[in-house]
Amino acid sequence: MTTITTDSAPASPASSLAMMMRALKLPAFARYAGEIAQKAEREGWTFGQYLHHLAELEMHERRRRRTERYLKDSDLLSEKTLATLNRSRLTPKIAKMLPTLCEGAFVERGDNLLAFGLPGRGKTHLVCAIGHELIQRGYRVLFTATFALVQRLLAAKRDLRLEKDLAALDAYDAVILDDIGYVQQSREEMEVLFTFLAERYERRTVIITSNVVFSEWDRIFKDPMTTAAAIDRLVHHSVILEMTGPSVRADAAEQAKKEAATTVTGTTTGKHSANEVDGEV
Repeated sequence: MTTITTDSAPASPASSLAMMMRALKLPAFARYAGEIAQKAEREGWTFGQYLHHLAELEMHERRRRRTERYLKDSDLLSEKTLATLNRSRLTPKIAKMLPTLCEGAFVERGDNLLAFGLPGRGKTHLVCAIGHELIQRGYRVLFTATFALVQRLLAAKRDLRLEKDLAALDAYDAVILDDIGYVQQSREEMEVLFTFLAERYERRTVIITSNVVFSEWDRIFKDPMTTAAAIDRLVHHSVILEMTGPSVRADAAEQAKKEAATTVTGTTTGKHSANEVDGEV
C-alpha cells in the first residue's frame, strides 16, 4: 500500500475554525471567538450564552459597517447633524415633531417631507440632520442638489438608461432634493424630474427643501397641469415644515462682524496700554 505524505501540518482546530468563520462572512466571530471563550470559561457561561454573545457582537459589527457604508454613499453634509443643529431656532411645532421624524416612521410609510422657507432659514441643515439619524436606524438616504439630480436623469435619458438609473435611485429609502426652487428647467428637464417623483409616489420617500411656495412652482414645471400633478403627488402623503425666523447666515455674518470689531478694539486698547508704559501719549 502506498502512503502519501505531506510537509504541511494539519491546521489546528482554532485556526481552522477562524478560516471557516471568515468563509462564512462572520468576521466578528473570528475576531472575538477566542477572547470570549476565555471569558465564558472564567464566568461559567453555558455554550448557548457564549454563542449568543458572539452573535450580538456580529450584529453590532454589521450595523456599524452598514452605517459607515450608507453614510459614505449618502453624500450628506457631514457637519450638518442633529448635534450641530441649533434647535432654539426651530418653531415649537417643528421642534416637537423632530424626534418622531428622526425615528423614520414616515419613511416606512413612503411619506414625503417638505421643508419650506426663505433662504438661510436652516432647511438644509434640518433635513440633513434627519437624514443622518435615518441612516443610524438602517435606512438608505441620498442627498443631492435638485439641479444635479435633473442633470443626472437627463444624461441617463439621452443614453437610453433612464429606467436603469431610476431603479438605482429606488434602492434609497429616502432621496433628499435640496433647493428645488432654484431649478429653472427646459421642458425635457422638467419631464425627467416629474418622472422621478411619479416613480416614487406612495412607495419611496422624497425629502424636499424649497424657498418657493407651491403657488409659484409653475416656474419649475412650466406647464400648469404638470405642476398640479407634481404637487398632488408630493402632498398626498406628506409632512410639511414651514421654516420661519431670521436668516441663519445673516445672523452668523452679524456675529462675525461683532467679533471682528471686538478683536480690533481689544488690539487697539492693548497698543495704547503698551505706549503708555513706554511713556508715549
